[in-house]
Amino acid sequence: MGPAALQLLSAACLAFTLGMFGTGLSDLRQMFATQSVENIQFLPFLTTDVNNLSWLSYGFLKGDWTLILVNAVGAALQTVYILVYFYFSPEKRGVLVKTMGLLAVLLLGYCYFNLLVPDVSTRLARLGLFCSLFTITMYLSPLADLAKIIRTRSTQCISFPLTVTTFLASASWTLYGLLLQDLYIAIPNIPGIATSVVRFWLFWHFPPDPNRPYKSLQA
Repeated sequence: MGPAALQLLSAACLAFTLGMFGTGLSDLRQMFATQSVENIQFLPFLTTDVNNLSWLSYGFLKGDWTLILVNAVGAALQTVYILVYFYFSPEKRGVLVKTMGLLAVLLLGYCYFNLLVPDVSTRLARLGLFCSLFTITMYLSPLADLAKIIRTRSTQCISFPLTVTTFLASASWTLYGLLLQDLYIAIPNIPGIATSVVRFWLFWHFPPDPNRPYKSLQA
């Protein structure tokens, strides 16, 4: 596979990942419409923002403009979601504590990788490992909701558009990582494919009621 295939996969990664991030716009519209954060989870916005910023650092260190562009836009979108959530949230202190806590972890990581790991290749490997583990954790965390879905026999609490875009984005990044021979990119996206397939099965087995609105699980 040559440069043309790499460019095609790069465009697919960009389009599908931004589509995945863009599904949060429905939550944004809901917050403005209801002037509240009811039925909207905060933690996914925060963890995705940290994940984007981590991969953005990896992209700059690696010199990969696909990673840089996707994660710069993703981090900007998630930051907007966080600020709007904070504005409408009645529990601002809790939101602030969670945000400051994860930002402190991010700052410690930045200091570690840039001050204590002077060798660039070693820094790239360790940062890649951190990003991979964080991404895998994010993809696997929704599996905890499966018990509730099976118990209630309802998929009203999961988003079908998000499932589709997650599957397409994960598949694109897996192929992109394999083409670049970068396992730090390829491997953490395999759980994204697997969890999306599980969600597709749940949608097939427990079809959502079109007369009932989508309602996210509480954090």
